[in-house]
Order: sequence, then C-alpha cells, then structure tokens
Amino acid sequence: MTSLDRPHLFIGGAWVPPSSAATIGVENPATEETIAHVPAGTADDVDRAVTAARDAFDSWAGRSMADRGEVLDRLHTALAARAGDIAKTVGLELGTPLKVAKAVQAGLPLTVLRGYADLAVRPQPAETIGNSLVVHEPVGVVGAITPWNYPLHQVVAKVAAALAAGCTVVLKPSELTPLVAYLLFDAALEAEVPRGVLNLVTGTGAEVGAAIAGHPGIDMVSFTGSTATGRAISHAAADRIARVALELGGKSANVILEDADVVKAVKVGVGNAFLNSGQTCTAWTRMLVHRSVYDEAVSLAAKAAAGYTVGDPFDEGTRLGPLVSAAQRDRVRGFVDRADARLVAGGPDAVLPEKGHFVAPTVFADVDPASELAQEEIFGPVLSIIPFADDDEAVAIANNSRYGLAGGVWGSADRALAVARRMRTGAVDINGGAFNPVAPFGGYKQSGVGRELGEYGLAEFQQTKAIQR
Repeated sequence: MTSLDRPHLFIGGAWVPPSSAATIGVENPATEETIAHVPAGTADDVDRAVTAARDAFDSWAGRSMADRGEVLDRLHTALAARAGDIAKTVGLELGTPLKVAKAVQAGLPLTVLRGYADLAVRPQPAETIGNSLVVHEPVGVVGAITPWNYPLHQVVAKVAAALAAGCTVVLKPSELTPLVAYLLFDAALEAEVPRGVLNLVTGTGAEVGAAIAGHPGIDMVSFTGSTATGRAISHAAADRIARVALELGGKSANVILEDADVVKAVKVGVGNAFLNSGQTCTAWTRMLVHRSVYDEAVSLAAKAAAGYTVGDPFDEGTRLGPLVSAAQRDRVRGFVDRADARLVAGGPDAVLPEKGHFVAPTVFADVDPASELAQEEIFGPVLSIIPFADDDEAVAIANNSRYGLAGGVWGSADRALAVARRMRTGAVDINGGAFNPVAPFGGYKQSGVGRELGEYGLAEFQQTKAIQR
C-alpha cells in the first residue's frame, strides 16, 4: 500500500468499500513504478451506483437550474482549492510536464466547470412555437466513461453539463489515470453535492465500462475514447435504445497555405501535435504545406522538434513527458518503425531516458496521404508533413480521413476561412485561433456523435418536450 492509495468507491454521497478486494495498480509512466492502487469495481458496484443515482434523480431534476448552478459554484470553489494537487497528480499518473499540467490539466477543467456554473444560473427564456410551450428536461441517469489523456477535463466536461441539466451521474474514469478523479469527489463531498447525484466506480472497461454501457438503469452513456470502444458502447446501448454521446478519435490536418506566416504556422503546429506527448485527440498530426514553402516548413519543423526536451515531468526543462503506458509506447514506436517516409527528426534511434515510456518527438516528411502514417491515429509525438499544390488538393487531402474532429488553416483571412468551411471536421482554428471552452466541441464521421461544452454540451443531456395549450 502507498500514501496515494484510494481504497474506496463513492456511492450515494459517501466513500464506501467496493464489493471485491481486487485492486488495480496505477503506474508512474516516467519511472515505471506503481504509485497507488484503486478498487477494481464490479457489475455489482455499478448496480449500487445506478440505484443511488436513480434514487437521487427526481429530487435533483426537480430543482431549478439556478439552484443546481449554485451547487456547481460550490464545487468549483472546492476544486479550485485543489488545483496544485490536480497538476501534481496528473504529472504522476500521466506524465504531463508540470507547466502544461498546471495550465491545461488543472486550468481547463476549472474553466469548464466555472462556465457551467455560470450558464446554469443564467435565466433560461421560455420558448413558444404557436400554441406549444417547449421545455427542456434532463435525460435521466448518465453513465460517463472517460479516457486517460485529459483525465479531469474529460470528466468535468461531462459531469458539469449533466449536473447542470438535472441529470445524475455514474462515472468510470480510466483505470490508467483514476487518481485525479478522486480529487473531484473529495471536492464534491466538501461542496455538499446532494447524495447520489454524483457517483464513482473505478475499474476496467471490460468490467465496469461494459456494465455501465449495458445497464438498464442508465438512460444515457457519454463516452470519450477510441473509435473501436465507442462502437462497442453504441452497440450495447442500442439494445435498449439508450442515448449515446461519443467523442472519439482524430487525425486532424493543419493546412499551411503559401501566403501564411510559415514560421508561426509551423511553430504552433508542432506544438499542437506534440501537446501532452501527442496524446490528444485533436492533435494536428498531419501538416499539409503548399509546395512553394514546403522545404522551409520541413526545416522549421525539424528544428522545432529538436527543441522538445524529453524527460522527467517535474523537471522545469522538460517539454515532452512519457506516454501513458508501455503498451502505448510500443504501439507508437511500431508506427515509427514501419513508416515509409523521410525521417527529419527523432525516430527509433533517438537517445531517450533508460526508464519510462518515452518516445522521441518525431517528424516525417514526404508522407503519402494514403499511408498508415497519414491515416491512423497514432496518439504519440509523431508528425507527418504532406505537400499540396493548391487549395483544392489541400482540402481533398485534409478530408481523406475516416475522422473529422479538428484542424487548422493558416493564410490570408478570407482564403483560410474558405478552406476551413470546406473541411469536414467539427472544429477548425484559423491562424492559431484560441480554443474556446464554451464553443461546441465534437466530430464528424468516425470522430463521434454529439457535442460537448457550453450550451451545446448542456443540450446533449436534455430531452425536449412540447406542451400544447
């Protein structure tokens, strides 16, 4: 046992023992040491959590949205007081460099939670259509299944929206990075979130995730993760016609036109691709560059990649931490080893720390748009650079993917906007436009179904009713 062990589940407003003595070890991916254990929950634990959430639903749904917003405000206050612990915990269990962990892994979920607290207390205007009053009601009990790469943000994006809408929640965080979720539940207890409104069951996807996806008492499943797992969850939920929201994979294109600020476009593009060691679903892993500035962009990207120091997440000089697990490291290295393209930075022979699940920041040029490197979501610090001749070819290459989650375009404003509108993807940043945490977030094609964040995220957890009078 270690000081970070969390031996309980959170069900019905209290820390309770799990139904099984089995545990899951949590690894520090930078040192390969087991730093904690959490319960390996079971289907029985899911049953208990769903019962608690169902028992709490009518009371919670019956409160005004403004009242629920006040609860979220208290939760934000309690969670914000733990910001330092959040960054440190994510650094330990995921390996995110501390500077990024503070700004993104701790800062972003607090911003999202603040946004939903504010949205909930804002007056909701009544809508009438002819003789009909249109009202929005909570879906019911939500099963939230979240990934390891942004382990608190992805939780808060679901939980805050669901609670604001009047739903109750059963959460299963990733078994690879479960510790930070416990900080949220510590905060929920302090904030006096009503009993049963928010419940935590840790465990594996095969056991707990499957139990949530197929549970008859779950009205909606909200999942973020791989497309393959999302497909399986959709099948399980379809058997009882339950609502499903899915935020899945991506293979985003960053289009650099010939009239772009190439230096800035490449610098920001490389940073986007390598954020969180490339373990980001929206990462711009395909850099599409006009042939007239292609050689310059390749040189700039190689130089930028060389500046990403790999190492200990808690060392201030580190810009690239480890991948989350040995399995993920080996998977990414496999893509690098098999790549049939020109290696210009990093690669399999780069010098890396002896311990830890590290992959060097790697850049390939002259990548075939139809190749594995350009088509598969690698989920590591690997960037592919692809040339194009004109805007039509750039759009065709960008859309040549089964995914459609995010992307970027660099160039003169009107031209970049025209290209962005033709890209079949849920979000596009023009000339480095900043991420907007209250704008809708989600994908086209196999990148998912539904939207998160802001009013669109709230609507995912609501049913729409027409009352004629």
